[in-house]
Amino acid sequence: MQRRHAIACLIAVPLATPSVWAQAGFDHQYTAWTALLKKHVRWLPDGKQSQVNYRGFAADRAALGAVLSSLSAVSQAQFDGFSKPQQMAFLINAYNAFTVELILSAYPKLKSIKDLGSLLQSPWKKKFFTLLGEQRHLDWVEHEQLRSNYAEPRIHAAVNCASIGCPALRDEAFTAARLEAQLEDGMRRFMGDRTRNRVANGKAEISSIFKWFREDFEKGHLGFKRVEDMLARYAEQLSDVPAEQAALRQRSLSISHLDYDWSLNDLGR
Repeated sequence: MQRRHAIACLIAVPLATPSVWAQAGFDHQYTAWTALLKKHVRWLPDGKQSQVNYRGFAADRAALGAVLSSLSAVSQAQFDGFSKPQQMAFLINAYNAFTVELILSAYPKLKSIKDLGSLLQSPWKKKFFTLLGEQRHLDWVEHEQLRSNYAEPRIHAAVNCASIGCPALRDEAFTAARLEAQLEDGMRRFMGDRTRNRVANGKAEISSIFKWFREDFEKGHLGFKRVEDMLARYAEQLSDVPAEQAALRQRSLSISHLDYDWSLNDLGR
């Protein structure tokens, strides 16, 4: 009788779906990565840009290595079982964490991430880490995954290239539960940074990011069918002058692109 009862109980318990098993054991809160970011990333007083303490990251190389190993351990099958927001958060965190690792591979003997490239290969094409079961480079994460598969232009204010001209590296990991808020917050901070985006001389002077990735802001996501639509959304961040804000919303300002500062965004410099 007891044996029949035990068998009945086993039958009654539903088997876990593949997606449940895929996520078992993976920390979607990225607790260890957030701890490192909280420790080594500092917001500037205006809250629009951050600086990174690469010397501090170097001292915590073992902890960073553990974070990178946890990311590399995720298989393609596991990743496929993640929700779309979980996938995006995973890819953004991986890009940013492996970028820190790339900088540390030569730190402090570099002035820019570009110093890690050569005439034959950019630093973003270097295959130096494993992700989803294969050797990867940073461009694979950004261009072949994030840009190709998720139609989200605000990722350009989320992935960080370790340069002064780049949007801020957050002092927290991206998570699925907060992804929308984090993407929007990152974009608002970036658009409100008058050293990178502003209204001046009767036109919108904006980051070269919007020239290099213009097509991402013309695909209709968030209603952006052209860059001017994006500027209209963030008119209050770009200017404090009501007339300039109105001109941005009317899409009547011409656009120019600012030079990009590729200097290493290092707190210790």
